[in-house]
Amino acid sequence: MVNGILGKKIGMTQIYDDKGDVHPVTVLQAGPCVITQLKRATKDGYESAQIGLVEFVKGKNVTKPMQGHFAKHNLPPVKFMREVPVGEDEAEAGDAAAAEPEADGHATSTAMKVGDKVLVDIFNSEKYVDVVGVSKGRGFAGVVRRHNFGGGPAAHGHMFQVQGSIGASSFPSRVFPGMRMSGHMGVDQVTVRNLKIRGIDAEENLLLVEGAVPGFRNGYVVILKAKKPPRERRGFAGSTTLDPLKAAKKAAAGKKK
Repeated sequence: MVNGILGKKIGMTQIYDDKGDVHPVTVLQAGPCVITQLKRATKDGYESAQIGLVEFVKGKNVTKPMQGHFAKHNLPPVKFMREVPVGEDEAEAGDAAAAEPEADGHATSTAMKVGDKVLVDIFNSEKYVDVVGVSKGRGFAGVVRRHNFGGGPAAHGHMFQVQGSIGASSFPSRVFPGMRMSGHMGVDQVTVRNLKIRGIDAEENLLLVEGAVPGFRNGYVVILKAKKPPRERRGFAGSTTLDPLKAAKKAAAGKKK
């Protein structure tokens, strides 16, 4: 099974949990996707799956090489494609299928193959996901907005949002590479890790994650199973959690006795 899916950022809303607490969530359209190519360690040197987001795309808007790529396996044309990792069990099954061909020369395997669908249900047993998107473009921005500089005195006669001196006198008589200055801001690939899954709608291919996702509405995103999910702390989650207010009142009552 693949460890990720492609989708779009629909927007943000808020939901309430069983305790009545409100949580800001981002609604993501997760799929449906189709596997367009499989990369194997025996042939390509690594294991991954190339998947494409299934949406309406005119065939004339797809390049000739990509048309041949899709026609090879009788696949619909897709616009947005990315490679996502596969599970260890899937990688082992793919290698075994490539190493053990049948008598007629074809491999025998029940593993995934090109043309299989990838749906949002791959996250049914997951609690957290990593989302990769492209941040919004902010144009040419100054150091206060781009790097969170404090600026100068905001009084009369001062220029507040300026960087100040960046030189170092006679030595080294140049500006070091990487100096934080004004420049183009945004349109960077950003990965937000460990967003908690708050809901899954398998019928509409929707995934609700708690928190903000980089990019604008209808922007493409890559949703992956969390690489390093947070470890649950024992005694601080679930039914064993103590209400601090009740615990304080109980301790105060015990001291009075």
